[in-house]
Amino acid sequence: MEMPKRHNSFARIITWSWKEIWHGQLWPISVSLILIIASIFALTALAERLEQVVVKKGKEALSADSVFISANPLSNQLLESVATLGLSSSKMTRFNTMAFSDAQMQLVTVKGVESNYPLLGNLLLGNGKTEQHKVSPKQLWMEERLIEQLKVKPGDTISIGDADFVLSGKIIDEPGLSFNPFQQMPTVLIHQNDVESTGAIQIGSRVRYSLFLSGNDSTIKNLKTSVQLGASDRWRDTSSRSRTNEIFQRTEQYLSLTVAIVVIMAATTLVLTCQHYVASRLKTIAMLKSLGASKNWLAMWLSIQVLILLVVAIVFGVSLGILIEYLLRIPISDILPKPLPSYGFKPAVVAVSTSILISIPSLGIPLNRLLAVSALEVMQPKQTSKFRVLNLVLIAVPLVPMATVYHNNVLVWLVFGGIVALFAVLASLSLFLTKLMVKLPLAISFKLAVSRINRSRLTSGIQFGALAVSLMMLGIIWLVRTDLLTDWNRVLPENAPNAFAFNIAPYEKEAYLGTLDSEKISRSQAYPIIRGRLTKINGVDAKEITQGKEDTDALRRELNLTWADTLPTYNELVKGSWTKTNGVSVESEVAEALKLKIGDNLTFSIGGQSFNAKVNSIRDVEWRDMKLNFYFIFTPDVLKDIQMSWLVSFRLDDSDNSLISELSRTYPTVSLMDIRLMGEKIRDLLSQIVLAISGLAALGVIAGLLLIFTLLKLSVEMRQQEIQLYRTLGASRNRVVRTLWAEFGLMALISGCIATGAAEMVVKGIMKFGFEVTTSPHYHMWLILPILTVFILMIVVNGLIKKLLKPMQK
Repeated sequence: MEMPKRHNSFARIITWSWKEIWHGQLWPISVSLILIIASIFALTALAERLEQVVVKKGKEALSADSVFISANPLSNQLLESVATLGLSSSKMTRFNTMAFSDAQMQLVTVKGVESNYPLLGNLLLGNGKTEQHKVSPKQLWMEERLIEQLKVKPGDTISIGDADFVLSGKIIDEPGLSFNPFQQMPTVLIHQNDVESTGAIQIGSRVRYSLFLSGNDSTIKNLKTSVQLGASDRWRDTSSRSRTNEIFQRTEQYLSLTVAIVVIMAATTLVLTCQHYVASRLKTIAMLKSLGASKNWLAMWLSIQVLILLVVAIVFGVSLGILIEYLLRIPISDILPKPLPSYGFKPAVVAVSTSILISIPSLGIPLNRLLAVSALEVMQPKQTSKFRVLNLVLIAVPLVPMATVYHNNVLVWLVFGGIVALFAVLASLSLFLTKLMVKLPLAISFKLAVSRINRSRLTSGIQFGALAVSLMMLGIIWLVRTDLLTDWNRVLPENAPNAFAFNIAPYEKEAYLGTLDSEKISRSQAYPIIRGRLTKINGVDAKEITQGKEDTDALRRELNLTWADTLPTYNELVKGSWTKTNGVSVESEVAEALKLKIGDNLTFSIGGQSFNAKVNSIRDVEWRDMKLNFYFIFTPDVLKDIQMSWLVSFRLDDSDNSLISELSRTYPTVSLMDIRLMGEKIRDLLSQIVLAISGLAALGVIAGLLLIFTLLKLSVEMRQQEIQLYRTLGASRNRVVRTLWAEFGLMALISGCIATGAAEMVVKGIMKFGFEVTTSPHYHMWLILPILTVFILMIVVNGLIKKLLKPMQK
């Protein structure tokens, strides 16, 4: 008979636990846990997807895991080492030359590739009837725009240097994206075996030899360490900086930032809800103890409630997380790997373990307080509780893993440190403002509200601080998103140039520009350009100054040099001033990398001829806007004796296709680069990333609104005893209602304004140190955030006031 009794007793405990969860207002705890699990699951799973995108896109852009690039032919020693290590490899020889058809000619970039190119990514070639994915000997493939410019079709004969080829078809798709318009010269693909027959590579020719490698990361790393790089040699891999990878990496950073903020806000909601539950159940537990309930029975009863909450939260949280992850990746489905690999159990493990770690102090500390309550507190409740060493241990449980996981994440610690530091500051500032309001001529309701706030300064300070910090985190999520999108919109803006014409001879410059102007084409100023290299700084070899660390293109390769009467208006002058003679203006990143300062003497080499110029100014350059920009801009006198061609950029619409053909026919020696297709690809990519970022921000906003809702709800409920006291003293219902609205209205407005200022400061730090992006003030947030807070306040307070005032409907 003993077993059935125990079974019945346990069943009753389960039943009581279920009732307590709903009637004891424990369900908000479950909602907070569900939000934590769902958010972490969805964002962790999405992070896995985006990481795959970064790696996939990076390697596809390279066409391999790593690429060795040199201006010299590949050495036999390198090729033998690659074969010995068992790495897959493919060679490419890249050079510029002229392509001739019967009707036209055009400067092109020839890529001599092997049949296994690319090692990674997709190469799609077609002739209108069939498609293939590799280049075979004796074949010639061209970009569609080049086919139109040369007025040819598959089967026609094309001359590349000394060799004649039969056009096989067009290049439909080639791996990678490039933001560099000067790499967008029309491409021709031939087989590596046919390069020599073109006769285009002579002594002094500009040629780039590439060796694409694919294999185990450690094996490639061993190869790199064994190869001694020459002056023109370098490696490229997915860790190499590119603007495409930068977008993905910043998306991942924003994702990790959102995860941290969502977890902090949901955990705060959890803590507040638990504290409120404990405060409302102290008398209940004391009464149960006075009726003979043992501490062990109460511990089991509370533990079962917690277990039920966790099970419910895990089931619904993971399910909701799967749904959220699915919705978040819909906008970026086109850029995700196909077929989509499984993210496995990692997101679920991370989400559940994180929620449990957060729950240990959030639930453990208040429930420990419940278990420690004395039966005597039924008659005389204690206002304070003794702090226990166990509480410190419980607090350390989530903090230690957090420190381990995020120890290198600057963004997370900026936010976390900002929250801890600003809580007291924001609370104190809020109380200071309400203190000043005592002297203002306010209505009676507002005077009572200010008096009530100032009377219980500790409680009010905590409420102000919690609400302001919550609003601040909400603002951070949205403002970081806004700043990222603003920064990304500078990548190929709507009116960005999408065509570049260079190799314009001096005698045809005016006629070429006149043609553009007559067609009302929006164009840039024309700049003279010539290739040159920086060799010395103040008479010392430039490479010695950098001690071999070539962190800038200024030393790695020849650059496009130009002169101008004035600096471009779209370049921001950082230091110095433009002079009329013997001067050179330097781009700021180059100046920083080479430690250049105003007055330094620079020596350049152009075709074996050396010349000097003094640094007269340093400029900030935004490379992503696709305007004509240069590392070095000289005063006209420095390059007056050097013959130069001209460069101009302009914007084409679809209706200007006939103009392209006309320019190609009229000026056959001018190289015209049409990058509209590249721009469309990049814009599609950015639009998908923007949608994903907006989805992440929306999730963070939901978590923030839930926290703010909980804060306001608990704050209003804490006024119940005061409301009863006001009524006992004869206050009318309208007076009580107006006073409550005044108090919470002031709290919302003050907290909203202070939170906006704090968010501005934190976001400025996050964008500068975390994303390396310069931001501008967000004046609109000073209006939006306080109004949003008041709106939420209206929803919460209006409903709760009716509930609190039910006993005194008069």
